[in-house]
Amino acid sequence: MEIIKELLRDIKIPQMIKIRQTFHAPEVENVKKAVHEAIQTAGVLNRVESGDRVAIAVGSRGVAKLPELVRETVNAVKSVGGHPFIVPAMGSHGGATAAGQVDVLEQLGVTEDAIGAPILATMEVVEIGRLPNGLPIYMDHHAYKADKIIVINRIKPHTAFRGPVESGLMKMITIGLGKQKGAEAAHAFSFKYMAEHVVEMAKIAIERTPIIFGLGSIENAYDLPAKIVAIPAEEIIHREPELLKEAKSLMPRIMFDPIDVLVVDELGKDISGDGMDPNITGRYATPYASGGPQVTRIAVLGLTEKTHGNANGIGMADVSTQKVMDQTILEKGYANALTSTVTQVVKLPMILENEELAVKAAIKTCNAFDLSKVRIVRIKNTLEIQEIWISESMLEEARSIDAIEIVSDPAPMDLSSSNVRI
Repeated sequence: MEIIKELLRDIKIPQMIKIRQTFHAPEVENVKKAVHEAIQTAGVLNRVESGDRVAIAVGSRGVAKLPELVRETVNAVKSVGGHPFIVPAMGSHGGATAAGQVDVLEQLGVTEDAIGAPILATMEVVEIGRLPNGLPIYMDHHAYKADKIIVINRIKPHTAFRGPVESGLMKMITIGLGKQKGAEAAHAFSFKYMAEHVVEMAKIAIERTPIIFGLGSIENAYDLPAKIVAIPAEEIIHREPELLKEAKSLMPRIMFDPIDVLVVDELGKDISGDGMDPNITGRYATPYASGGPQVTRIAVLGLTEKTHGNANGIGMADVSTQKVMDQTILEKGYANALTSTVTQVVKLPMILENEELAVKAAIKTCNAFDLSKVRIVRIKNTLEIQEIWISESMLEEARSIDAIEIVSDPAPMDLSSSNVRI
């Protein structure tokens, strides 16, 4: 490592300035009330008959106010005499085991005590049909055997493909409720065909299983619910595309482009399915999605506690640290890669001894014409980009943007272990 330290000895890390980005952000004030109003407006509760066993599909993402969304849906079903239960609908997540998926729900605050309904978890599925190209369509065994099914999910842009429908209710129906086998089937022909397959598989699932409605949420730039809607099953295919457009219009972003070096303090599956959201970093693992800033180098300094060693997405970084490698449990990321067929996300970046060397390596290799004016942005993670740090050379640009407030004087980048947020 001494030769590495020598090669990076003359690289200077510029002083950094904290700024606050402000985004347009409508917000649902009362989630409980909004859930019941959405269900009432959609007129879907009369589809539940007294005594019906109702499976409520809940995924693995950190959806804003998820326990409340689930609990109030449970309460609505109970109010008409239904018997709700929760089904983990998360494809291969949670290590592709029933116990692992229950654990994921628990980490998200969805427990039997918190939401007032039992959780029935299995990786067993029923094949409910096939696409013309032969791809099988699966449904969670417990959900398939239920009298009715309700799906809950956030509607947002996907990280690996573009289409009229991306991440949302239909993806939950096809991949989430399909468990590991369903996820594997949907990904079999790569993300190039994902937009088409998600819709076609969802159509068949809606026709052949007792799905009655979906409860969808759209989040604002501060990861809070901006809208909550209930959509009758037969209308999901037509209404979700418009909701996706609305979700995209509310997404946060880094208000600088290009960026020479993006420093990401923490990466994790609880932040994004890709560890760090490509819609924010501009760095995608497939050629079927695009958007975000042009970033030359990405340095990842840590993993989140809640990712439990799953470093899926580390392959999109250029440099990282030995600490990240020590925290990483390779097989967890490999399980995701084998199911999605995207291996780029689990490749290893350049590994440096510590955070300072990692940042210096990113600066040295970013090919900026003048490294004394290197454009560096530092973020905690891709979910929290309201307050971020920028290098001193970007200060005048920041002052020219109305939606940015300067909140600190220039200061050295703090890379001490206690201040690198993991």
